[in-house]
Amino acid sequence: MMTAPLLSVSGLVVRRGGVEVLHGIDLEARAGAILAIIGPNGAGKSTLLGTIAGAYPASAGAIVLDGRPITGLPAEEIVRLGISLVPERRQIFSTLTVRQNLLLGGYHRYWRHRAAVCADVSRPRAMFPRLAVLDRRTGGTLSGGEQQMLAIGRGLMSRPRVLLLDEPSLGLAPLLVREIVNALERLRRAEGLTVVLVEQNVKAAMAIADEVCVMERGRIVLRGTPSDLLAHPGIKSAYLGKGYEIATPRA
Repeated sequence: MMTAPLLSVSGLVVRRGGVEVLHGIDLEARAGAILAIIGPNGAGKSTLLGTIAGAYPASAGAIVLDGRPITGLPAEEIVRLGISLVPERRQIFSTLTVRQNLLLGGYHRYWRHRAAVCADVSRPRAMFPRLAVLDRRTGGTLSGGEQQMLAIGRGLMSRPRVLLLDEPSLGLAPLLVREIVNALERLRRAEGLTVVLVEQNVKAAMAIADEVCVMERGRIVLRGTPSDLLAHPGIKSAYLGKGYEIATPRA
């Protein structure tokens, strides 16, 4: 029996600068599942995540989290309700230390639950042990891979039910991409976290996704399991190349 979606988007229309960017998006993410969204540059993937997170206003449509409409709520309220966005290109605070960056991820809880937020720093450190070693380093001195680990760790500090990830593999070496993909899979299995992953590294996305949506020009044009899309000749030739097989994350 299929469970009700934790996050659902229906008929979502978004305009930016007077131009309609999203044209009636419908999607669902189930609790404890990884939904990957792939597509070319300019398809509207980042706008979709930003709208779910409250960074951009919706012109029409509805966004619902666990039965509660959240369309139009301010971003800080959406974070409190359990949605956290890890933005494209990390956007960490370069002059703050790793620890300070992490604590800012739990800022909405910090003044009432300071001890709990400080204790929560152990969670991203367990996921990415390198962060513990870098605790007092400033964000601007980290490598690209270390900054991405920090950005994901900061997103986890809000204790989200849904983690939105925008291009986490951007500019990273394959070994670092594999480390991040494996960490996300472990987190999903251990904690049942729902992940919506926007990714141009289609092979990495296919390796861990339960469902995949393909976006083009502000619309979702195809959806299915990774196996479904692998069998689709247009998707395979456009995104994967010949001879590609779905990889399995390392245990």
